[in-house]
Amino acid sequence: MKKILFIATVGVALLVSCNGNKSNSNEANSEIDSLQNLVNEKDFAINEMMGALNEIQSGFKEINEAEGRVNMLSQSAEGNSNVENIRETMTFIQETMESQRQKIAELEKKFNASNLNSAKLKEAINGLKLQLEEKSQAIETLTAQLAEKEVQITTLNEHVEALTAENTVVKQQHEETKQVAQKQDAELNTAWYVFGTSKELKEQNILQKGEVLQGNYNKEYFTKIDIRTTRVIPLNSKSAKILTTHPADSYKLMKDSKGEYTLCISENESFWSISKYLVILVK
Repeated sequence: MKKILFIATVGVALLVSCNGNKSNSNEANSEIDSLQNLVNEKDFAINEMMGALNEIQSGFKEINEAEGRVNMLSQSAEGNSNVENIRETMTFIQETMESQRQKIAELEKKFNASNLNSAKLKEAINGLKLQLEEKSQAIETLTAQLAEKEVQITTLNEHVEALTAENTVVKQQHEETKQVAQKQDAELNTAWYVFGTSKELKEQNILQKGEVLQGNYNKEYFTKIDIRTTRVIPLNSKSAKILTTHPADSYKLMKDSKGEYTLCISENESFWSISKYLVILVK
């Protein structure tokens, strides 16, 4: 462009020198101004397009960096935070790709309207269009991979949830089994005892004609005990006779300093092996 301006200026100068005509000099100056304006316009257009080229290249750089982050995050995408970060980054990539597409289209439109005969600038624009197409295909591939990965993550999460639910059921069953076992154990180690005078025992339908009844007696009158921990039963009486059947070598009736009896069980399992009910007659 500067070469053209130089030639035009020299031509005008020669014209003025040869003719020495003032009007011709003014015309030449006007033509120089027109040529200068043309050069300025084309310089502005080129600078504007170069700025757009740099901006588009910067956009591709951001896309590449975001693509790298997605690939890194997808290696451990099982975490909910990573999955959310991947989605946000992919949204950024897609929005930036659309912006790139619009900027390249605008740049090509400006170039075609500028009448600039620049093979290199045209080649650069075509390179951007090719780069956009290749990047679009790469993003499509990445999106497909992430979609498959997300299915795998969903399947993994469902598997984990199923295992958690199964584990909860197992724990619940174990707890129920434990409670049943504890209840059965408590029942196996539970016994009832009562002591009272002949009149008291008869009133409760526990004793009749000197014998302990096997049913229809008042069970609430008995005291409930754990045979594993209860080995001593104070009778608070100077007379005591065990009416129910218990092995003689499994217990003793001991007197204290007041002459009152206390039942001392020496062999728990043996003592309660025949009956879990203990009836003692006192006076």
